[in-house]
Amino acid sequence: MLRRFLLSTKTNLFQNPNHPLSPSLTTIRTMSSTSSQRMFQLKIDPLTGNSEWVIIDEHNNDEEQTFNQPLLATTSYLDMLNDSTRNTAFRQAIEKTVTKPCHVLDIGAGTGLLSMMASRAMDGKGTVTACESYLPMVKLMKKVMRLNGMDGRIKVFNKRSDELEVGSDISSRADVLVSEILDSELLGEGLIPTLQHAHDNLLVENPLTVPYRATTYGQLVESTFLWRLHDLRSNEAGASDGIRLAPPGLESVIGVKRQQYAMHCDPIGEELKPLSEPFKIFEFDFWKRPESYGETELCIKATDDGRVHAIVSWWVLQLDREGTIYYSTAPRWIRSPTITSPVDWCDHWKQCVWFVPGSGISIFKGGDINLHAIHDDISISYNLNTRVSTTEVLHDGLTIGDFQLSLPPERAAIYGDEGWRLSMLKAVKSVLQGRGNLLCLVADDSVYLPLLVAKFSEAPHVISSFSRLKEKGLQYLQAAARANNLPPNCIKTVEKGLKQLTMHDTNQKKVDLLIAEPFYFGHDGMLPWQNLRFWKDRTTLDHILSEDAIIIPSKGILRACAIYLPDLWKSRSCLSTIEGFDHSGVNATLGACGHLPESEDGPCLPFSLWQCGEFDVLSETFDVMEFDFTKQICQCEGKSQVKFTKTGVCHGFALWIDWVMDSQNSAVISTGPDKRYWKQGIKLLATPRTVGSQGSTNVRACCSADLEASFNPSNGELKIIHDFL
Repeated sequence: MLRRFLLSTKTNLFQNPNHPLSPSLTTIRTMSSTSSQRMFQLKIDPLTGNSEWVIIDEHNNDEEQTFNQPLLATTSYLDMLNDSTRNTAFRQAIEKTVTKPCHVLDIGAGTGLLSMMASRAMDGKGTVTACESYLPMVKLMKKVMRLNGMDGRIKVFNKRSDELEVGSDISSRADVLVSEILDSELLGEGLIPTLQHAHDNLLVENPLTVPYRATTYGQLVESTFLWRLHDLRSNEAGASDGIRLAPPGLESVIGVKRQQYAMHCDPIGEELKPLSEPFKIFEFDFWKRPESYGETELCIKATDDGRVHAIVSWWVLQLDREGTIYYSTAPRWIRSPTITSPVDWCDHWKQCVWFVPGSGISIFKGGDINLHAIHDDISISYNLNTRVSTTEVLHDGLTIGDFQLSLPPERAAIYGDEGWRLSMLKAVKSVLQGRGNLLCLVADDSVYLPLLVAKFSEAPHVISSFSRLKEKGLQYLQAAARANNLPPNCIKTVEKGLKQLTMHDTNQKKVDLLIAEPFYFGHDGMLPWQNLRFWKDRTTLDHILSEDAIIIPSKGILRACAIYLPDLWKSRSCLSTIEGFDHSGVNATLGACGHLPESEDGPCLPFSLWQCGEFDVLSETFDVMEFDFTKQICQCEGKSQVKFTKTGVCHGFALWIDWVMDSQNSAVISTGPDKRYWKQGIKLLATPRTVGSQGSTNVRACCSADLEASFNPSNGELKIIHDFL
């Protein structure tokens, strides 16, 4: 009998894309009357959008359970543990703070690294309580502690910290708090409510803490790239297709959500223009109870002429009370003589970007601009001399609050990209030319394609599935259709899954055109081939397709290239000793490079290559396999030879899908490494290999390799095998 269900993380994963856990899973824990614990881990099937619960039992002592490996291997735990600057800073601060036996509480303990540091600082005396809510990590923590002879010296709780109780779980309040519950924005993992509960219920008055304080900073910047990521209205203004997704009166209904977005800003440092000096925004003291809400007004002086498109922000940790040990997430163009930034590239903490609405704010050197900053429990927001009405009345008498569609920044940029639109327009016009009463079904979450097909059809009859948006999607499409002067009722939405569609939903007419971008809300953190959900849906819909139905895209081509990628590879490399503690036991579960044998398959990771630190392309682009969407989904296999064009070290392969939109192969949308709005799949090698072109003077260099891949239509997995020749 299940007595209670609890989210096992401090905040909802779907609200926090920077959480170490994958965005495609969440967890719920149950507690029975016998106090045994069981976790139900939610896994999303990318090919169907369906979910299933996987059971993880506390009393199963097998830390290497097969269902844990692919899930933990795609998280940021490994990257975090490879951050030597972070590890050293915490070790130095703990040794400086914990100078005598006392009670130390570690919240969000992970592998138990900070707990072991605290126990060692007390020579095994005193008490250390480690609190970790994610059961697979608790299993790994216990394994690491056994490896280091610490399992009897630290008390481990598989609970959220706000479930701990003095008197039943722990005998007394803790004297020292060590914790590292921080995301790129600082607050997104629930830092404030966690500290509030700890100070109210778990800590002594005036406790010692590591870290001691966190301070957020910002800088005004001009950047065309960042502007394109959010200003859909301006970017689509000159589009040749005449479609306006954000026409006058609807520009506030569809767009990028007003929040901070985690992003490595160093790669765009050369194309970004700072317009102010760095400025301090908020200060949070760990040693005292924080407030849930705070605001500040700043007057910022412009250092150059320009247009403010965004605020780039970061934070600095002061780990000790005296202010001698720091850690910073500042971009590399910010220099400080006293504050140390990570020596090596790392991905678990980035900078954050806040987009200034519209086309930005024009400023002149020496002028002042007022910034209003607000924080709540989990986020920080800004306002720069702008006023955004939340009750704006639209064309139809509706208000913005009635429906609002939030696009990922990359999708907003794609919708505003003229080249992408031209490819879509070319494919659609070639199909519609000379065809009359055509029934079109849009089989993904596109807000663009229903309007495009309706505009260029002679007698438009478009059905949109909008499986994730439902009524909200219908309201938007109806309003957008009217604003684009399209015939009334030309677009219909169905509030059911594609699997449930019947001829009744199409008025007994077969579908003539099945089309998708493909794009699915919530899939922006997925691997490229997981958008083959379109192929699965096309197969499901076969019974309502006409015999000569046209499928757009008509096929997908899996392409790849060899890459030099030292920063990402190092951040995912195997662990040995971290600040004196053996962590080698977690390598297999976390999917560490350099640990797996050559023949064993490591994880594929979804990354935009330009966000992976230093990289270089070492080979020609080559085709691996094709997916024919005119046929039903099936097993696919492909094999290609890799021809290296440069001498260097190969750390892996980047893979992506190019979508062929028409049968003539004349309209192809590439999602490769040179396209910054898409993620690629990064397949890292267990061991880097020296490669070179034919005729290379390096006798150790491999001049070619074979790459073989197979696609499993039952689960959407892509298995990749490589052989260096």
